[in-house]
Amino acid sequence: MEVSTHTTSTLSRSNSRTSSNSELEKELIDLDLSGGGANNKSNTLKKRISSSRTPAKKAKRIRFFRNGDKFYPGSTIPVSVERYRSFDSLTEDLTRLLEDSVTLTGAIRAIYTLEGKKIEKVDDLEDGKCYVCSCNNESFKRIDYNVSNTNTKNPNRLSRIIRPLSPVKNGGSNGSTPLKEIDLVVHPRIVTLIRNGVKPRKILRLLLNKRNSPTYEHVLTAITQCVKLDTGCVRKVFTVSGVPVQRLAQFFEEDDVFFAYGNERVGINDFELEAEESKAIAAHRKTLRSSTTRTGPKPKMPVKSHNDTFVCVDESALHGGILPDSLPLELQAKYTLGSIVGDGNFAVVLKLKDKQKNSEYALKIIDKSKCAGKDHYLAAEIRVMKKLNHPYIIQLVHDIETMKNMYLVLELVRGGDLFDAITRVTRFSENQSKIMMKHLASAMAYMHSLSIVHRDIKPENLLVELDNDGNVVLLKLGDFGLACEVTEPLLSICGTPTYVAPEILMESGYGVKIDVWAAGIILYILLCGFPPFVSPDNQQEQLFDAILNGYFDFPAPYWNNIGDSVRDLIINMLQSDPELRFSSEDILDHPWLTSNIVDDTRDPNGYRIFSNHVY
Repeated sequence: MEVSTHTTSTLSRSNSRTSSNSELEKELIDLDLSGGGANNKSNTLKKRISSSRTPAKKAKRIRFFRNGDKFYPGSTIPVSVERYRSFDSLTEDLTRLLEDSVTLTGAIRAIYTLEGKKIEKVDDLEDGKCYVCSCNNESFKRIDYNVSNTNTKNPNRLSRIIRPLSPVKNGGSNGSTPLKEIDLVVHPRIVTLIRNGVKPRKILRLLLNKRNSPTYEHVLTAITQCVKLDTGCVRKVFTVSGVPVQRLAQFFEEDDVFFAYGNERVGINDFELEAEESKAIAAHRKTLRSSTTRTGPKPKMPVKSHNDTFVCVDESALHGGILPDSLPLELQAKYTLGSIVGDGNFAVVLKLKDKQKNSEYALKIIDKSKCAGKDHYLAAEIRVMKKLNHPYIIQLVHDIETMKNMYLVLELVRGGDLFDAITRVTRFSENQSKIMMKHLASAMAYMHSLSIVHRDIKPENLLVELDNDGNVVLLKLGDFGLACEVTEPLLSICGTPTYVAPEILMESGYGVKIDVWAAGIILYILLCGFPPFVSPDNQQEQLFDAILNGYFDFPAPYWNNIGDSVRDLIINMLQSDPELRFSSEDILDHPWLTSNIVDDTRDPNGYRIFSNHVY
């Protein structure tokens, strides 16, 4: 059963990096600003630029900072109307230049002054001034940007494209922390923070990952923003046993509870926890190995559902077939119509074969007359799918609209959907589950980097390909009927009950992390054969109460032979608080997925899997 408009009353509540540098980037990298040859190369470049453009205006030297990054010293580049004839061409170049120095969550979309005024066109930029670059739909963050690092001797000199002290690539606190070391040390985890003050002290939680914790200083900044000390910035951190935390690696070792101090004096009694403090810390923790034993019959998978966003084409079409001459002439000329491979509550799907290439596709036909009042869903589905191009997402090949129907030519996946695969095998091994979760998380990371949320991730909408032994070798995300772009917190209630996130039920506003919650439910199901949140009497209200409560366990005997690492990942994907819940990139960085238990660094199509990028 879908949670869509008809059930509303029942509820209470980055693309892969471009392989080649731009012309500007090559020119800037060629400038050896630290050596004696800088002037000669710079003069040669100036002569070449001036001779190729007549007349030529002097380029403005503009320093750009990354929105919200107080450690990034900024990069200065030349900006002229001859080079950048549109605002979009400038933001495209900035995306390529900055991604080598800082972590970007997507493409650069907006530029602000240091006071937060949005820049609308290239002409608005002033020579020698500093500006802030923002990705996707990020709001401007007013902080003290590192303006003091501007070269005062020659403010017009170009900065290096790859900054010398990038905290992610080269720099670190208390000595350098190379990128390789960061990859080995930093992994996503939730830590508990005890804020210095009068007992009982405030207990808070913080998600650390490679994006907010590439250096020791970055961790201190993240903790400062979380605990909000009355005395200002966090200067000192201790483990719960009183050991000073002075290295980045200490935040990612066994201890996950830390005391946060400013410059205040620390007393020996500060490390003694009151009963109320200990109780608050324990309440946040879920044990990885549950001692509970599930009694009674084994919980079952929910009944297979269909998307109710649209209704199906006429019943007569399903019984009598669809005639080839009923298709648009463009489809008739290019494809041969095959058999029906699926039908649901909103569409019928048939096979198509390209007459010239002999390759097969899927044809989805939607009766527009039966979509009255829901046209925006169809328009959104097509708009979103046209933006997506990823090896683990069903590709929209072609779309044709007629007076009566909408025809979508889609990539064909031959193994059926994941729900049917679960029904056949009941549960999957950790190795098989790892392959599927890598593919799903990679698709979500790409989609979320474009600020697109799927809103209906479930086994029915995941298509799989199998090898000759019946093992899943490829998983693709499909059915974008409820997908949309996120520009602000969403409030509309949609999804499928078993996989719906608590913030949807609470009607508190939600974003892309509802997809992570749904993926966590799916990972749990893959390993044991039933969902973590169930209603004993199959009552929807009881199910929603369980989801809002947020408690689940790993009952014996179904979880006896399943490791702690994947349990930890599931716990972090099913955090009720979206701020603490892992992102799709955090899933890909988790040790369970980065370990070498499964050697599947290339999928059947030859794509290289690395972090959230697929090459």
